[in-house]
Parts: sequence; structure tokens; C-alpha cells
Amino acid sequence: MFFNKLLKPAVLTIACAAALTAGSFGNVSVFPEAHAQTSQLSGLPDFTKLVEDNGKAVVSISTVRKAKRVGPQNGMPDEQLEMLRRFGFPFPFGDFNGPGMTPERRGQGSGFIIDPNGIILTNNHVVDGADEVTVHLTDKREFKAKVLGTDPKTDIAVIKIEGKDLPVVKLGKSENVKVGEWVAAIGAPFGLDNTVTAGIVSAKSRNLPDEQFVPFIQTDVAVNPGNSGGPLFNMKGEVIGINSQIFSTSGGFMGLSFAIPIDLAVQIKDELMKNGKVSRGR
Repeated sequence: MFFNKLLKPAVLTIACAAALTAGSFGNVSVFPEAHAQTSQLSGLPDFTKLVEDNGKAVVSISTVRKAKRVGPQNGMPDEQLEMLRRFGFPFPFGDFNGPGMTPERRGQGSGFIIDPNGIILTNNHVVDGADEVTVHLTDKREFKAKVLGTDPKTDIAVIKIEGKDLPVVKLGKSENVKVGEWVAAIGAPFGLDNTVTAGIVSAKSRNLPDEQFVPFIQTDVAVNPGNSGGPLFNMKGEVIGINSQIFSTSGGFMGLSFAIPIDLAVQIKDELMKNGKVSRGR
């Protein structure tokens, strides 16, 4: 080991001396390569200001669907239930011997504040069926939220908390998004609030099976369970989409994530706040 420590400097000295003797030391390319690497690194996007300006307006959302008692009859007379039981028919509504209980369910998602008085955009599937919706801010404050309206077809939900002078995000125009541009997501994957991930726009107006109402923005930004409802930012710090879905065969991120364009989300939000629902022609 001691010999090796001494040998490497000695070999380096001999090599440098040989290069000087040959007059080729100036052509050694290690320094230009290092300079090129430094230039490449300095050319990478810096998301620090984006996060500083917008991180406080991104919230974590937790939901509770309470346990509920489900009667075994489900509207059926007792004699019919007894006949079904004797003949061994499957009965999915509970135990024949008495009322059943659906278990309590808890969920996690993200959202972002668009109005200083507490209006928040998120996904419908984050709050769907929830009995309690709690919004967590980065300053550790918690608020009970009221669901103002939801639209399952576009997976948009508008909720509200009772607050004033809250931090808000700046909304951009998803129609101006270009394939290949850098984007960043902020959300709460697996409950880890204010997690930042980044990537590029992979495609626009992506149609997915069974999702005929949304021309998704496809990205390679890492999105996982808990990111749903969180914002997708461009490099100007503007929200251009709402992270909604991933394509995965494992349940985790595989390089394909999809965001609802913010232009569509704003249209749905306006109609939900005005009418409480979205009306569509047949």
C-alpha cells in the first residue's frame, strides 16, 4: 500500500516531464475537457428560485373516508336473503348474520393555492368520497377544507380553506408549452410534502384510454402516489398543468407522467365555482 502511494506521483511526474520535453504539454486535452464539463454543468436549469417563490403555495392534502355500517339486507326482504343464503349465492353487501362495516380509508394528495382567500385546485380522485379533507401548509398550519365542486370527467376538484393572505401560485398558459422544455413538479409523494422533481415535456395533447375529455401534457417528471393534484411548473415559475396520472406496470414511476393542462383546469374551475358542476352537451 505504501509503495502504491508513492508510485502514482512518481509516474505522473515522469509523464509530465516527457510531455514538456516533446513540446506537447500545451496540447493535453484534460483542461479543455474540464472546461467543457464546467460549461455544461452551468447550463443546466436552476430550480431554486422557482421553489423559493412557489413552494409555500403548494399544499399537502389528507383525506378520511369514515367507516360506515352497511346493512346486509341492502333493501332486500329478510326472506329473500335467507333463500340466497341457503342456496349459497354470493352476497357482497355484508355479513348475513348482521350489519357489516366498511373500513375507514385514508388518502393522500397534493394541491396548490390559486387565491389568497383559500381557493385550492387539486384532483377529483384525491377528494372523491372523502368525509374529511385536511389541508397542510408548509408552515405546519392545518385547515379543514370544504369541497366546492368536482368534475370526475376531467379529474378536477376545487376546495376551499378559511384563510387570508395565503401564498398563491402564478398560472401560465398551457397552450404555450413546447415539447422539450424543462418543467418541475412540487407535491407530496408518499406524504413527503414539498418534494421537488424535474424533467422535460415529452409530448402534448396526449389522449389516454377512457380519458376522452383531457388532452394531457406528457412529461418524464418523477410523479408518484401523493403527487396527484400538485402543480407542474415551467421555468418561469408558472403553473402549466396539474399532475394527475402515471403509466406504470409496477405501481411506481416508470418515466411516463401526465398532467391536466392548466387552461382546461381553469375553465372547469370557473364553471364549478359558478354552478357547482360542469354541464356538457350530448
